[in-house]
Amino acid sequence: MATGLREGMADIARQGLLQTQEAKLETRNKKNSLYIGIPKEISFQENRIALTPLSVALLVNNGHRVVLESGAGIAANFSDTEYAEQGAKIAYNKKEVFDADILVKIAPPMLEEIEMMHKGQTLISSLQTGTLKQDYLKALMHKKINALCFENLRDEGNILSVVRAMSEIVGSTSILIAAEYLSNVTGGKGLMLGGFTGVPPTEIVILGAGTVGEYAARTALALGAEVKVFDSSIYRLRRLQNNLGSRVFTSVMQPIVLNKAIITCDVVIGAIRATHGRSPCIVMEETVARMKPHSVVIDISIDQGGCFETSEVTNHTNPVFRKYDVIHYCVPNIASRVPRTASYALTNIFAPILLDIGEFGGLVNMVWNKPGIREALYIYQGNCTNKDLADMFNLPFKDLELLVVSNQ
Repeated sequence: MATGLREGMADIARQGLLQTQEAKLETRNKKNSLYIGIPKEISFQENRIALTPLSVALLVNNGHRVVLESGAGIAANFSDTEYAEQGAKIAYNKKEVFDADILVKIAPPMLEEIEMMHKGQTLISSLQTGTLKQDYLKALMHKKINALCFENLRDEGNILSVVRAMSEIVGSTSILIAAEYLSNVTGGKGLMLGGFTGVPPTEIVILGAGTVGEYAARTALALGAEVKVFDSSIYRLRRLQNNLGSRVFTSVMQPIVLNKAIITCDVVIGAIRATHGRSPCIVMEETVARMKPHSVVIDISIDQGGCFETSEVTNHTNPVFRKYDVIHYCVPNIASRVPRTASYALTNIFAPILLDIGEFGGLVNMVWNKPGIREALYIYQGNCTNKDLADMFNLPFKDLELLVVSNQ
């Protein structure tokens, strides 16, 4: 009797195991094996790379293929050998990389690179609307490309994930840049950023209480500096206070208070972002002219025109210039100054997205299930699905939902 009972239970257990195995096989069949290409960046002083060797290993272990253009990771100090050891194929011909089904890069492709792309390809890159041209969009639409703009990617908390990550890096790095140019070695005042017993701290003024301003303030406070933050929004100033967990000087943009703070400080960091168009010019030339000799101005908003009247675009090779004996640092792409760190931050965002594309069985299924990624899709099968871009360049706009339904 007991033997028969045990045999009956064993049969039930075997049936349960078989049912579980069938469910697993069904899920596995839905996956797509992706063919991912990582070209070498050709944009000026773009040193970051979208995927690190360890992320390549993750993708390869999940059944995907990755082809990397030789030298693509050198600027971020990742060698071809490191990628090859993790399963990537190293290509010495750029065209071979552009034959992949999905291209992942930092800067938007040049027109000559779009020429190498094939019909129906998926592109994940930045869009850089400030320098965007109509012929770029038309070239992608002509090739019927599916294009994702990573500046518009949102995570589960509805945060712009790439923008947030790069802003955190830029905010912290700006303080380290300030410390460098306060040093006597670079022609600065010869001050150590911060302060210690018996020596007053350096004074830093931060314009803007967004993510960049918050992380600049956080790093400056950690180094012992005296920080003053200005913003036009009480809400942003209050949020910054709460996020920092300590009381810092904050003020709205009152001209008299602002000008007095700038004239007496050692470092001014401009982190004012514009929602549309040019960033507002907050600091006039006469104010800069009254700053202390060898003071440092870091204009992070320079990629949107700058918030100092004296700002001029510089680059990583020649990052500074002097005006009224004030050191100006106006490099647009500060994150490329620390490309390895920035690449790690980017790969933490891109690798899960690529895995999701494979898990959901394709781009369309993935964006349909991920609203934060759907918003980043600005071209689908050659159709412009971003209304702002369509209006900006007078292009026909197609609703993404209607396009997907009509193709089913």
